[in-house]
Amino acid sequence: MQRYRIIYSALFSLVLSDAALAAEQEKKTTEAPRSSGTAAVNQSSAGKTSSPAARRATTVEKIMVRGRIPATVASSATKTNTPLVETAQSVTVITRDEMDARGVLNLNQAIRYAAGVTADTRGGEGTRYDLYDLRGFTVPTFLDGLKLQDSPTGFAVAQTDTFRLDRVEVLKGPASALYGQSSPGGLTALSSKLPTNQRFYGGVTTTGGMFDLYRVDADVGGFATKDGLVRYRIYGTANGQHTQLSRTGSRRFSISPSFTFGGDGPTTLTLLGNYQYDPENGSYGGVPLVGSLKRASYGYLPRNFYDGDVPSEKFNRRHGALTYMFNHNFNDDWSFSTRGRYDDIRTIYRSVYNNGYYDSDDGNSGQMLSRSAYGTQEHTYNLAFDSQFKGHVRTGPLRHVMMFGFDYMQQRANDHEAYGDAPDLDVLHPDYHMDIASLTPSLDYVTRSHQIGVYGQDEIRWKRLILTGSIRHDWYSSDQIERIGQTDTRQSAGQITWRASGLYHFDFGLAPYISYSTSFQPQSGSVSSDGGLTRRQASPSLGKQLEGGLKYQIPGTSVLLTAAGFHIEQSNVLVSVANTGYNIQSGLVHSDGFEFEAHAQPYKNLMITAAVSVQKVHDDSTGKPLIQSGKGNASLFAFYTMPKGKLKGLGFGGGMRYSARAYGGEATYGSVWLPQYALFDASVAYDLGNLSSSLHGWKMSANVRNLFDKHYISNCFAYGADGEYCYYGERRNAQASIGYSW
Repeated sequence: MQRYRIIYSALFSLVLSDAALAAEQEKKTTEAPRSSGTAAVNQSSAGKTSSPAARRATTVEKIMVRGRIPATVASSATKTNTPLVETAQSVTVITRDEMDARGVLNLNQAIRYAAGVTADTRGGEGTRYDLYDLRGFTVPTFLDGLKLQDSPTGFAVAQTDTFRLDRVEVLKGPASALYGQSSPGGLTALSSKLPTNQRFYGGVTTTGGMFDLYRVDADVGGFATKDGLVRYRIYGTANGQHTQLSRTGSRRFSISPSFTFGGDGPTTLTLLGNYQYDPENGSYGGVPLVGSLKRASYGYLPRNFYDGDVPSEKFNRRHGALTYMFNHNFNDDWSFSTRGRYDDIRTIYRSVYNNGYYDSDDGNSGQMLSRSAYGTQEHTYNLAFDSQFKGHVRTGPLRHVMMFGFDYMQQRANDHEAYGDAPDLDVLHPDYHMDIASLTPSLDYVTRSHQIGVYGQDEIRWKRLILTGSIRHDWYSSDQIERIGQTDTRQSAGQITWRASGLYHFDFGLAPYISYSTSFQPQSGSVSSDGGLTRRQASPSLGKQLEGGLKYQIPGTSVLLTAAGFHIEQSNVLVSVANTGYNIQSGLVHSDGFEFEAHAQPYKNLMITAAVSVQKVHDDSTGKPLIQSGKGNASLFAFYTMPKGKLKGLGFGGGMRYSARAYGGEATYGSVWLPQYALFDASVAYDLGNLSSSLHGWKMSANVRNLFDKHYISNCFAYGADGEYCYYGERRNAQASIGYSW
């Protein structure tokens, strides 16, 4: 049955492709031939309007085909390239230039300056995954428009190396109307580097830094044929470093080749491959709350404290992926696109970790830290497809941008887990080479899941008023067979989600808007509504958001200011019933807040991004916030490049990141609140070509994160007597790079 679903999905995409091409061939037989240059999709079905909105749309589509999308345009909110000032939802864009200026090494670092983000929820040590919250909720990640599917246990999960990315978009609020199952907080959309319209280009950069950081990144592309009909791009990296914990480190090797067939013509096919091998990737452990956030009898643990055991520490991840992207423009008004990706992710994870308490009568005194051992081997096979028809039509004075789509996701996951005890660790005199008993198998399962979705969207323009409506129906099913416990857990659900918004774009640049959107998210657990007499699998949690705000873009510039207020509700949340093994679905979570952002990239040689957010997250079932949800954040980053004079080509800047206090759960002594903190970063770069023409293409840069080496706690998970864990934030980390590009 699984093979048939794969075949049906592939055939469906191919049938749509054939239908699209057949329709185009029929059209060519009845119309005079015309040139096949870059397609510029106008807002008018006649393709003859010269309105400002139509000219903006034409420019955006040309940029999409020919080169890098500008920072004032995003596609994650509507699945079409739309100016941010005309998008009735909050979106933060992090460009390749900004990531380079800040010296970003991973996605956690990339999103730190966005409003509404609770960053680094595993602190400075848990860097093997991209872990952060948005508006109080964890959010999924999409790469090139397709979801990077989480594994059932959360271990065989992809981590995309940010140097292979062209941009990052942070979409805030429910987005299930276009993407299917998703978080009420939003999603993160990543875009890979793909072949461009340049004949030959590339670059090689080497980086070194603290904690023995080393990186070599190479990116080469150009025309594979003289006429540019076939283009290529190859990115590769080899990197590694020690982590801020003693006796741990990370290494990575990755290569991503891509080819585009069709050049600037109406029909293009892009094939993108990626293989990433992480032989090791740090530690996933932390420190006990007593001894980090709260003083212990011996004082505080150092920030490089390691709670594991060296021979037992292992994390190995192999990730292979193959992606296709097919686009066809029938004419100036209608187009068809389809894309799909296969991901194969395998992880081997083994570690000794602390239990969040000490081996003493009260669990908080002494210096012998209680520990356990755990291991898993997980392998996931993921498929994802998304196909869309997009068209521009006119009904009287109204101009429509319409989209109809179908997508499909499938996952098979195999997992073998084992658990065991580990000797206590003397935190003052740690021994990291102790005898660890063999682990006992605890879980052995195979999980299969499927999601099918159909959706439609209509963006209606009347003069300067923009109304958008989206609707979607999803069918989701999963089946998990656990061999040790001999259980078979099945879940199936169908859900309709939708979104509606309105925006008015004044000619002087101001755009007030309001939007309403919904989401759904499958959840695992046994539910009973009659005291345990009968049980069923949990239904999905449901999310909804009302958002309103103002956007202002100074006409003719990239300067964009946005302000938004929002109210999110997540219902149907599982609430456990003590000592029963089942749940009730009565949970309700609220998230209310305000966000402000300002961006200019670049404006008169100045790159600037500023953000402020205030939020309140409340879980009705506990009367408390969600664990790891913060009260808000603020940030400012500016980078200026000297345009002339003796210092021409010198760029310098810095940033400040502030995080308000956050909730860390309930400890044995009461509620845990993490103190607020502020961190500072610094960046400098110099184009060596300004020293001598022989150095044209050479560039040097340096970056420092946490410039003043602030000592802070990034996050805590406190569950009373069941364990109280915390994570130190990233220590001061400096790096320098030299690179050559052409």
